[in-house]
Amino acid sequence: MRWRFDPLSLAWAVALFLVLLMLATVGARWGWLRSFFGDVLAVVWVYFVFKTAIGARVLPLALALAALGVGLAVELGQYLAATWHLHIPNRALRMVLGSTADWWDVLAYTIGFAGVLAIEGLRGGFLRAARPRASAP
Repeated sequence: MRWRFDPLSLAWAVALFLVLLMLATVGARWGWLRSFFGDVLAVVWVYFVFKTAIGARVLPLALALAALGVGLAVELGQYLAATWHLHIPNRALRMVLGSTADWWDVLAYTIGFAGVLAIEGLRGGFLRAARPRASAP
């Protein structure tokens, strides 16, 4: 694994972050759209955050699995917190991480993972690592 900077992935990550921020604040009354679609987009956002900094030789499939793993780890944390009766006192952190474990969230994360694979599949390369671009002389 090599570190690199991908400005296009950063642009996508920032755009998705703004959409997620809008869903979390303005979309508070939007019900399932805020919660379910927000969880779908969260996995896609984590994927683009990873893709911004992690080297071109890493398979996009591995990055997508890592993004799904982050979502599942958050969900496991919510489950364990509820089981052990733990409470996150910070309201903003509770809004970002969530407070209740739900199987619908796991489904949303899986749909986000499938969306990432579809995006990379349309680009023609989720099973092969991207080739580094040659710099201009």
